[in-house]
Amino acid sequence: MICVKWLKNYPTLGGLFDLDLKNEMIENFEVKMSAPDFWDDNESAQAVIAEMNAVKGSVDQYNKLQQEYDDISLMVELADEENDEDLAKEVTSGVQALVKKLEEFELQLLLNEPYDKLNAILELHPGAGGTESQDWGSMLLRMYTRWAEKSGFKVEVMDYLPGDEAGIKSVTLLIKGYNAYGYLKAEKGVHRLVRISPFDSSGRRHTSFVSCDVVPEITNDTEIEIRTEDLKVDTYRASGAGGQHINTTDSAVRITHLPSGVVVSCQTERSQIKNRERAMTMLRSKLYERKIEEERKQLDEIRGEQSEIAWGSQIRSYVFHPYSMVKDHRTQVETGNIGAVMDGDLDPFIDGYLRSQLKIEVDQ
Repeated sequence: MICVKWLKNYPTLGGLFDLDLKNEMIENFEVKMSAPDFWDDNESAQAVIAEMNAVKGSVDQYNKLQQEYDDISLMVELADEENDEDLAKEVTSGVQALVKKLEEFELQLLLNEPYDKLNAILELHPGAGGTESQDWGSMLLRMYTRWAEKSGFKVEVMDYLPGDEAGIKSVTLLIKGYNAYGYLKAEKGVHRLVRISPFDSSGRRHTSFVSCDVVPEITNDTEIEIRTEDLKVDTYRASGAGGQHINTTDSAVRITHLPSGVVVSCQTERSQIKNRERAMTMLRSKLYERKIEEERKQLDEIRGEQSEIAWGSQIRSYVFHPYSMVKDHRTQVETGNIGAVMDGDLDPFIDGYLRSQLKIEVDQ
């Protein structure tokens, strides 16, 4: 019967789900929450509650799937014993629906690295090409905003620099929600667009590039030391597409980390102090990500390995002309429904990337 072979392996989920460990985690969270000083740090307390709810949610989802699996298993046995064609059709439909749910659940379990659960800071920077590349940047901004909203995440614009004629010169988003970084780390790299440019009166085909950088939002990490004397802080008046992006005072903050050359900006708050705090969070996150990447490179050199996906490399092509196709060059996942992708349908690409990274194969 369709998918039954894979379904029989469900109870272990490839060893990804440890029910006893999850229940132990919930008990530890409850102990923390019962401490007298739990609410002394409101932000920390909210983070603990959010994580506990997420773990509880995964346990509830597992138990629900377990019940569905048990029910389907009984129906399979009954259909085989009675040779009932109508029941067999019902079982086949039930198995297909359950497999889909299991695959979605399995994808959530793939996010098991230390910082996967954190919020994500996503930056878009158009490459050379002027208005065409800047317009491509605004299209990607819309795509990621749509994806985040469909996925139940909140989006905050931390920094926004509009293009000269259209599009954007750069934008920084904070995607807030459990596992936001775990999903969006699949999007780090250069995104390539091929289309007939609406800005070219001759109707020629253009190729544009936008780099996407994604780092976890690390609010407090003792491993990252940032000295005040290593910082250059500039203030300026916020700019943008209007509304919340416009301020009448020099409240926007730009911080340059002199030793590394890393630059971060924030203009989302009306208070210069708050913008500085958020910019420091961005800087800490970027420096931590850089540290991790350097360690990875050192390990690759020791092992004699060549990383397939270098930072800043082209990861995906979006072709509008002469045909319609979006293709991920790392996983070979592709689709001809480019409209759906630009409306935020990124899950097939994210799924393909996560599975390729962890080398998990699903027998379908």
